[in-house]
Amino acid sequence: MKTKKFTEDLKQMTVEELNEKLKDLKEELFTLRFQHAINQLDNPQKIVEVKRNIARVMTVLSEKNA
Repeated sequence: MKTKKFTEDLKQMTVEELNEKLKDLKEELFTLRFQHAINQLDNPQKIVEVKRNIARVMTVLSEKNA
């Protein structure tokens, strides 16, 4: 149910807030990939979770722009 809450929160945000959230998530993904490359990442599943959150933000952005 955590993802449902996350999606509902995204739908409440403005376009500017969504763009900022997208930027933050992409930076987090970069950091996670870097940690994974040098074997410092404890939970590789976190990369998948961040990718899905990026997709959710992009979906809400496209809904608002349509």
